[in-house]
Amino acid sequence: MIRRHELSDEEEEFVRPLLPASLRGWKRWDDRRVLNGIVCKFRTGTAWPDVPERYGPWWTLHTRFRRWALDGAFERMLRAAQARVDAAGDAAPHASEARGVA
Repeated sequence: MIRRHELSDEEEEFVRPLLPASLRGWKRWDDRRVLNGIVCKFRTGTAWPDVPERYGPWWTLHTRFRRWALDGAFERMLRAAQARVDAAGDAAPHASEARGVA
């Protein structure tokens, strides 16, 4: 069952190749679960320690968010989503166009 703030299978397939691979050598929390926790945190505005435990330890979510942000993963996701919309011919403006930046 997909919960309100969680990625669908299609969305997860879309972002998976855009996430950096683990270079640490040990098993880590599932990227989908962690990304769902990050999405839940920002959609609900909750503090990191208050994210539901089903997404994993809050410090894991926070650390992965910081690593992915520094790696540019979220920027890649945004650009890929914008490219998909452009390819579909959707008329929705890019965020830069909405701000008047060309």
